[in-house]
Amino acid sequence: MKQFDNEMLKLQSDSAVLNINSKKLAFTTDSYVVTPIFFPGGNIGKLAVCGTINDLAVSGARPLYLSASFIIEEGFSVDDLKTIVLSMAEEAQKSGVRVVAGDTKVVEKGKCDQLFITTTGVGELKQELSHISSGKNIQAGDKILINGSVADHGITILSARENLQFEEDIQSDCASLNGLIQKVLDAGINVKFMRDATRGGVATVLAEIARMRKAGIEIKEEAIFIRESIRGLCEVLGYDPLYVANEGKVIMIIDPKDEKKALEIMKQHSLGKESSVIGEICEDHNEFVVLNTCIGGRRILDLLTGEQLPRIC
Repeated sequence: MKQFDNEMLKLQSDSAVLNINSKKLAFTTDSYVVTPIFFPGGNIGKLAVCGTINDLAVSGARPLYLSASFIIEEGFSVDDLKTIVLSMAEEAQKSGVRVVAGDTKVVEKGKCDQLFITTTGVGELKQELSHISSGKNIQAGDKILINGSVADHGITILSARENLQFEEDIQSDCASLNGLIQKVLDAGINVKFMRDATRGGVATVLAEIARMRKAGIEIKEEAIFIRESIRGLCEVLGYDPLYVANEGKVIMIIDPKDEKKALEIMKQHSLGKESSVIGEICEDHNEFVVLNTCIGGRRILDLLTGEQLPRIC
């Protein structure tokens, strides 16, 4: 931030908003080093495409183009590479996005852990949606929605990494959200802000919003869907599911008058069937997130402290 200081970077949004010849573009880049590279529900390639598409989509943009750069360790299986690239192509095609540029480097054995992927994305952003990435229109009374269960990805990666065996299958929620988000935007829903709840989970995203907009947030624990298998694993492993990463969940803040309509639209989409309203922006609790627990108590959700789960994306 100090060395690259500029007005676009200062927003610290999921995508930079660029003004080019009176048009707006969303522009983002990310690197993926997840381990293991294959996991239930996806692989490093699918994750790279989905993650970059989602960063564009939650900024209000329509994702259009991606680049893909590979750093491959000497000796990596060509068959595995083909499988990963095929999954990237399938996800891009399904999402209406094209991979138009790329690069490949091979490094010596031991200089890279199998495979690292960097993806960059560009999307078209309408002027009337350019406020979404900054959240500058957020105000008291706005409703907070999420499109389904939380903590699936982080716990799946941890379980796969440690070869933990459980009776009930769990898998990552890795998915491209642009189709779901576009349906909400096309319906004229007044979306004030969006963010995908990746590293740091739902709690960290909400805490960042509260501080960024100097607002209070109140959410209901009972409204946040957590699968029983995931909840049980979090209890066994000592993780709070609200701080565990997701790769297919978007947090939306919308005008309260659009609450019912937005929820109906989201539930009609395959990635939003478990959508719910989890809370709202409020005038109390300035710069804090307050969770109303199922047992009638209250607790503050602050930014994640300590170590985040390493190499989950």
